Amino acid sequence: MTIWCTALEAMQAVQSGNRIFIQGACATPAPLIEALVSRGDTLRDVEITHLHTYGPTPYTDARWAGHFSLRALFVAENTRAAANAGRASYTPVFLSDVPALFAPGGLLPIDIAFVQVSPPDAHGFCSLGPSVDVTRAAVDHARLVIALVNPHVPRTHGDSFLPLSQIDYAVSWQGSLFTVPQQPPNAIQTQIGRQVAELIEDGATLQLGIGAIPDAMLKALGDRRDLGIHSEMVSDGILDLVEQGVITGATKPIDRGKIVASFVVGSQRLLDFIDDNPMVELRPADYTNDTRIIRQFERMVAVNSAIQVDLTGQVCAESVGSRLYSGVGGQMDFSRGAALAQHGRPIIAMPATAAAPVEAHAAREAPETPPSGPFHLPPIAGLVSRIVPILTPGAAVTTSRAHVHYVVTEYGIAPLHGRDLAERARNLIAIAAPQFRESLERAAYQLHLLS
Repeated sequence: MTIWCTALEAMQAVQSGNRIFIQGACATPAPLIEALVSRGDTLRDVEITHLHTYGPTPYTDARWAGHFSLRALFVAENTRAAANAGRASYTPVFLSDVPALFAPGGLLPIDIAFVQVSPPDAHGFCSLGPSVDVTRAAVDHARLVIALVNPHVPRTHGDSFLPLSQIDYAVSWQGSLFTVPQQPPNAIQTQIGRQVAELIEDGATLQLGIGAIPDAMLKALGDRRDLGIHSEMVSDGILDLVEQGVITGATKPIDRGKIVASFVVGSQRLLDFIDDNPMVELRPADYTNDTRIIRQFERMVAVNSAIQVDLTGQVCAESVGSRLYSGVGGQMDFSRGAALAQHGRPIIAMPATAAAPVEAHAAREAPETPPSGPFHLPPIAGLVSRIVPILTPGAAVTTSRAHVHYVVTEYGIAPLHGRDLAERARNLIAIAAPQFRESLERAAYQLHLLS
């Protein structure tokens, strides 16, 4: 039986030693987090786990050591400092594998799931809104479900529905969801988008992330026909192409005519678009990110990004050296799935340079002085190359060099699939920023990649 109560009253169900899952992305239930932390002095050893959330994460403050701990399945801006200071742990895991961790017999059984849902419809079903991803598994297997019931949550189709009776404690709430406004791409991002678009044919099915580069790529696809979407996530970039009739999904062998994703991040315009829209289906991550599903799309194009790529094609997308920056997410799921598809194309797209030491928005968290030596390129005019002889010590290899087919920068496209190490090095040097090419070539000889 569902108990309607306040957020503070619902928190009485939390006990020391519980593991709590928090729904993420635009649906992060901030009032439940606030209510939980207000009980912090009465709780011990409560483990919190989630993917990418928005808003404050007060449970990571040093004062709550021993009361709350965070097991991050993805490191985002609001948890990055805690993870790098040792106040939170990070679990590297493919997004497709997370639901099994929550299932019976899994390594991370969930005691309580915190979610935000739409009000029940005429049949008594609420919707998980813009975040189904691993939330579906959490609510299905948690011992208790505590939900904000918010009329601002869009009612999404797919696998998002749960009966009100599945919610143990319901908190009536009215408040806007977290939104991420679309940012116009700059000249470099626009050029990268155009380069990536050259690899996309009519009838292709796309996986893409959030940000200016995916949006720039989509802007360059206005003359294509019958594109499909099967992606871990979607953002505002798809909207104009849907309105133009470019994204139709008409040639998809499964989920034909549907935009399929596991979660949505974007503006209010995007949230309005997915509300009660049968063209959009949100599915669990172990469906969207399953390579057996992905490989069925004949022209699957997976577009992901990176922090660094070395001259052999190894991709680091989750750390700045040894400092945690993001997570494994679904990059490998889709890279492998696209590689297995009949005419699939796994692509890594990134600017050729970043602000020193590695990434402009991560610079304050990275070492002040980049590693030096023959295999570490010094900054030039405040910039560093993202294409490097070897990855920065401590950097995680998110995607192996055997999985990458193309690397794209504003300077061109480097094909890697089936190329030997010398060919890979030459192709990657050719798309590096011109001021770094001589140093990269010299390092390639020193590493015996070129002879």
